[in-house]
Amino acid sequence: MTSENFSRRSLLFRSVAAGVGTYAISQNPLAASRTTPSTSLYAPPLGIAKLNANENPYGPSPSATRAMAEASTHGAYYVRASAQKLREAIAEQHNLSVDHVLLSSGSSGVLTYLALASSQRGKILTPDLFWDTTSLMGVRNSAFGIERLPKNESLVIDLVAMEAALHDDIAMVQITNPNNPTGIALDSEELKKFCRKASEKCVVLVDEAYNELTDNPSASTMIPLVKEGKNVAVARTFSKIYGLAGMRVGYMIARPELLQKVSQFGLGDYGLNQAGVAGALESFNDSAFLEYSKSKIVEGREMITEAIRSHDLVALPSQTNFVFVNLGHRNAEKFRVAMAKRNVMIRGIYRDYSQWSRVSTGRLEDIQMYVDALPAALAEA
Repeated sequence: MTSENFSRRSLLFRSVAAGVGTYAISQNPLAASRTTPSTSLYAPPLGIAKLNANENPYGPSPSATRAMAEASTHGAYYVRASAQKLREAIAEQHNLSVDHVLLSSGSSGVLTYLALASSQRGKILTPDLFWDTTSLMGVRNSAFGIERLPKNESLVIDLVAMEAALHDDIAMVQITNPNNPTGIALDSEELKKFCRKASEKCVVLVDEAYNELTDNPSASTMIPLVKEGKNVAVARTFSKIYGLAGMRVGYMIARPELLQKVSQFGLGDYGLNQAGVAGALESFNDSAFLEYSKSKIVEGREMITEAIRSHDLVALPSQTNFVFVNLGHRNAEKFRVAMAKRNVMIRGIYRDYSQWSRVSTGRLEDIQMYVDALPAALAEA
């Protein structure tokens, strides 16, 4: 991609953002500060393209930033009323009672709590490749462990194989949809069929951290199965499309009796902070910001995909804010190091998938640094 193409994208970005209104960088100083390199202790260093953690630098929304500033002035007090208001807002959006909602410090909290609760009773069945941090934490001191499906060359989760792998020692099935690190979203109807069947034998956990970034979020979610009374738990986060990764707010939606068991492993509202909850509350139904945020992520994803294809490489179809790239004969860790030399931070090898590299979307300027560094980094990898 040439610098001329990038400039054209930047012009398009400014015109689209202006149409969104308050989120136009040229019109909103808060938006401008979030998309400009900073010397702040709380942001990546100047000159560094941080594309390794699936963060969204187009958040928080201006209204969330104001709410967090106000909430911080009351930081002497523990979270109480605001957390309840957030639970009520989440429950109302999904037409559920508030006892179907459990908040935590990021979705990593509730994911870990459920893994801990389940690992007391049996194994956790998972795909071979997924974000396994919380599951590994859950089984660390358990007599049971994680049972992974065999490798799948397509890297698409094989629901037929997963159903066949269910046995009496499985206490929980965990699926991330869309998957991290592949970015692939499963067919929603096929996933619903699987969840209905599997939930008759054990709890089914669906991590929907990236659901709002899918082509059709309302169709992709498994929350309707919770409303049906199925033994299904859905985890969500404010870290991705909302741009609140550093504020640590997430939640789980499940049957009240399941959440009662899960909550025994958490800290309740003591695991939350005033500013994070305020930001989540303010941005939860901010449709204009969510539209803007998603548009920038999609634009960045297209930039990455276009650049990858121009080098005759293959990227998996992503419905997230990252892209999983097949480097062919190259080594992903060597590629990460080569990119780091050029001030571009990306992920290295996942497990033993040594030729696969994950790059997150970020500021368009940072993605352009990745694009510009590609030829030399590929030559070194």
